[in-house]
Amino acid sequence: MTPRITRPRLVATDLDGTLVRSDGTVSAYTREVLAELDRRGVPVVFVTGRPLRWAEDVFEYVGRHGLAIVSNGGLVWDVARSEVHLLRPLDRAVGLEVCGLIRDAVPGSAFAVESLSGIALEDGFLERHLLPADARRGTIEELFEETSVKLLARHEELPAQEFWDRAVLAVGDRVVVTWSSTSALLEISGAGVTKASTLALLCAEHGVAAEDVLAFGDMPNDLPMLGWAGTSYAMADAHPTVTAAADLVAPGHDEDGVARVLAGVFDL
Repeated sequence: MTPRITRPRLVATDLDGTLVRSDGTVSAYTREVLAELDRRGVPVVFVTGRPLRWAEDVFEYVGRHGLAIVSNGGLVWDVARSEVHLLRPLDRAVGLEVCGLIRDAVPGSAFAVESLSGIALEDGFLERHLLPADARRGTIEELFEETSVKLLARHEELPAQEFWDRAVLAVGDRVVVTWSSTSALLEISGAGVTKASTLALLCAEHGVAAEDVLAFGDMPNDLPMLGWAGTSYAMADAHPTVTAAADLVAPGHDEDGVARVLAGVFDL
């Protein structure tokens, strides 16, 4: 089927490896393209695996519609009001069960939980990024004391694909397991919670059909969204599974690929 790429009503884009450059910035050219679409009334929805505390770095570019999907669909954040628009949490009992199943199936696994207030980690979870001052350490049970937006599982020895495969086999359909990192870091959400399912809810609120959505992504956690959207682009340097699944390929994220495609689609 030929993808529909003329005049989408809504654009959905991942951030890291997609809209955001390798140095963590959004280029001046990309900012102007986003601003012009906002002026034209075309919402560009950021749909990211980032937790809220990291997504805030780019919220100034969200536009007047004011909504961003973070934590792989676990949360829709109202940027303008600085409040929750929609929360799709991971049930505590399910989260604890899943941690036990993964730990039994893949010894050496360590866990962390992202909540609205920040991150809580087991002592064995080795974070690659600078932790906030209010990060909490504790037991598995203590990690789930606050409502979980996303569960993280890390392994220091296994490659990402093997860790993913073994974890999925262990937990079945209790949760959604995906990944967007170059290391063996799994991102776990409640059953049915993906970037795609939360984007579908948001689009339904705005009366936008899937066929009128143009989506961009680069990693396995983007696959459901790219499969749901009417037209999908993988970035030039995307994970091979994403390139195989997408309708089209955009220039790389360090070449302003999202903005260049949007400029062509909207005649900017």
